[in-house]
Amino acid sequence: MKTTTMLRKSVLGIAGLAVAGGLAAGPLNHGTVEPGTTDHPVAVMQADKPAKDKLIPHGVQGDQSRIDLDDEQTANVKAIIAATKKTGMDERAAVVSIATALQESKLENLGHLGDRNDHDSQGLFQQRPSSGWGTVEQITDPEYATTAFLKALKQVDGWQDMPLTKAAQTVQVSAYPDHYAQWEQQAADLVTDHWNS
Repeated sequence: MKTTTMLRKSVLGIAGLAVAGGLAAGPLNHGTVEPGTTDHPVAVMQADKPAKDKLIPHGVQGDQSRIDLDDEQTANVKAIIAATKKTGMDERAAVVSIATALQESKLENLGHLGDRNDHDSQGLFQQRPSSGWGTVEQITDPEYATTAFLKALKQVDGWQDMPLTKAAQTVQVSAYPDHYAQWEQQAADLVTDHWNS
């Protein structure tokens, strides 16, 4: 009885439906719910957010950077997460992908920047058609670009056990290999916010 009372108080407190939802007279007081019963309201709870030790298993390295995101950048975060799920990879892969895109493009799907371009690099991950990442149309498609990045990440032996910046650098081969690390906390926060949305 004590456990049932504590459970009821917890659910009512979280859902905020103590009186308005009618739960006080519902199944929680009786200890069981009859199969097929639909005349009682049900408290819906959000799915658990990914665990921090799964998102940042090694802790962050160095000072962290953070930028405010606009709607387009947030849409790109969601596209990266969707592509990660589609490939069957986990939340950590999404953190590595988002941190990489934060460093490479600030999550902006960049086209050719003329004189400011790094060779022929384009898209969220600044992938290069001349290096075999795909056509311009492909690498500027967030789903394709993310899938290509993740395919390369999967080929890195032990990427899950590496610091983020080393895993990202092994795929990207950047002139600034340690710069990915500064985005790990924001990437993890974004995965926490959007993985279940």
